[in-house]
Amino acid sequence: MPAFRLACLAYFSVALPSSTLGLLWPSIRLSFHQPVAALGILLALGITATVIASAVTGRLLSRLSAGSLLATGTALTAVALIAEAFTPALWMFACGMVVFGLGFGAVDAAVNVHAARHGSARQINWMHASYGAGATLGPLLATQMLGNGLTWHWVYGVLGCAQAGLALVFTLTSRAWPGPCPPAASTPRPAVPARRPGNQRPPTMAALGALTFIAVETGIESGAGIWGYVFLTQGRGLTHTAAGAALSAYWGMMFLGRVVLGPVAGRVGPSRVLGVAVAVVSAGCTLMAVPGPSLLAVAGLMVVGLAAAPIFPLFTLTTAERVGGGDSTRMVSLQVGASAIGSAALPAGIGLAIGAFTAKAIAPQLLALGLAMCALYPLLTRTPRGEQG
Repeated sequence: MPAFRLACLAYFSVALPSSTLGLLWPSIRLSFHQPVAALGILLALGITATVIASAVTGRLLSRLSAGSLLATGTALTAVALIAEAFTPALWMFACGMVVFGLGFGAVDAAVNVHAARHGSARQINWMHASYGAGATLGPLLATQMLGNGLTWHWVYGVLGCAQAGLALVFTLTSRAWPGPCPPAASTPRPAVPARRPGNQRPPTMAALGALTFIAVETGIESGAGIWGYVFLTQGRGLTHTAAGAALSAYWGMMFLGRVVLGPVAGRVGPSRVLGVAVAVVSAGCTLMAVPGPSLLAVAGLMVVGLAAAPIFPLFTLTTAERVGGGDSTRMVSLQVGASAIGSAALPAGIGLAIGAFTAKAIAPQLLALGLAMCALYPLLTRTPRGEQG
């Protein structure tokens, strides 16, 4: 299935620069003479661009193929990374983050809408596993380049050139993708049966709950990935090399979780895997938050990565079950936008807390988010009383 393989490649490539920001930020901020918390402002700019791109992509998919939007989005990320590599000022770096956000939002929405409409539980988890693989390799590559005396400018330059090459590949293979998605009148996917009208909650409340859940979940993923390095070095006393390896291992667990739990979800059902995964995320955050040796914090970070791995892809796959096939394209694009909000806004809030307190404040905040996700998930899945049977 050529489109499926291209989607995996796209997610792998865009994860490389995304996963290195937290590791490179200590070096970047010194170049621009900025405090640690300044990353929150940059994330806010990037998230705004990502949300806009995700929302627009959901509408453009009725006119353009996912392959065309994938090529355009990848080209934007390449331009952003190369520009950031040569930027002499923070405001120019911020502009690069905006452009990167636009490209990332287009790629993210396009491949997730395609996967939700045409993929299985196994395929969508493999697609997101590709992101985990890229996110695992990104910190390792950055650590190796920094260890060889290169600066963060080189890291961004190399990644930007790689993205430019992939943009060309995606342009040449754009015809491998299905044509534009029909608008709301499309037929529901048979693989995910829609609920009977009597079993559905009010659309606005159901949509708001789903978007909030996605924002919190991806906020945990991103918060652990962005601030995990700072937490382990400044909060738990690990060496820079050990913390860099632990961060790569975190993304590696995301990859492993999606590879292993995707087929499990295909056998036992996505809902069962989702329920267990949501609970285990909080358990991992608890291990990070409790006082103890640094090894305990590392173990908690690994548990968070493993448990969080299948949540977003499986929640995306079951979108049609909650909203109906006709609205699934629009809802998936909104969920991608919500994930972008959560993955930037919540880590930005964590960054402000680090500035106000210490790096040890990261774990309690992740735990609070994990508990909030546990409380919200049953509200999205329970059957209203009187409608059972």
